[in-house]
Amino acid sequence: MSLPLEICVFNTATAIAAAEAGADRIELCENYANGGTTPSYGYLKTTREKISIPVFPMIRPRGGDYFHRPEEIEIIAKDIALCKELGFEGVVFGLLNRDGSIDKENTARLVELAYPLDVTFHRAFDRCKDPLASLETIIACGCTRILTSGQHPKAPDGKELIRQLVEQADDRIIIMPGSGINSRNLKEMIDYTGAKEFHTSARVLRPSTTEYMNPLIPEDFSQDFTDETEIATLKKILSQ
Repeated sequence: MSLPLEICVFNTATAIAAAEAGADRIELCENYANGGTTPSYGYLKTTREKISIPVFPMIRPRGGDYFHRPEEIEIIAKDIALCKELGFEGVVFGLLNRDGSIDKENTARLVELAYPLDVTFHRAFDRCKDPLASLETIIACGCTRILTSGQHPKAPDGKELIRQLVEQADDRIIIMPGSGINSRNLKEMIDYTGAKEFHTSARVLRPSTTEYMNPLIPEDFSQDFTDETEIATLKKILSQ
């Protein structure tokens, strides 16, 4: 039995390619440069119509920090309701208080609103002040999983904490390593951390196919895509 592989994407074409390459689940985001924000309605609806594997949209109304004001919580709630209406299997969000603790009140309320959808608490977790205490708070809120790089920029550097989280979670919640996961380090991450799901973008840049660029305005029109060969390799490792 293969361990699940989630692929993070930033456009519909990449989502389709990732699904065809063997991804088990898609995290659907916009705005790579800002760490991911909520996809537009058209992006959500089109992707849902074209992909049959589970898709979890990112619900994050803006880039920047993870403390959200009441009006932003209202936006998140409405976007979760939209994702339920459109038939998605889960959503991804993460809320912190100003002091670095988990925003327990709003997280629990939004998890209840999202039900029966899965809820992944995203890498806001990697910015929290006390990860082991925060794990217990997130479990109490009813989230399904935590996406984490072990409070380091890349998950392989945070593998010690990831292993602690997996052990402490004790199957009460899924700990899903993400960021910097690739076919060169996946086997070690499986063996070392004991995690049972993994997340990556398998990201590559593809050159623009546009035939004209204004020479007075030099721009990089390269587009985010996914490496289908890398996904196939990751899937092979996860099935061993």
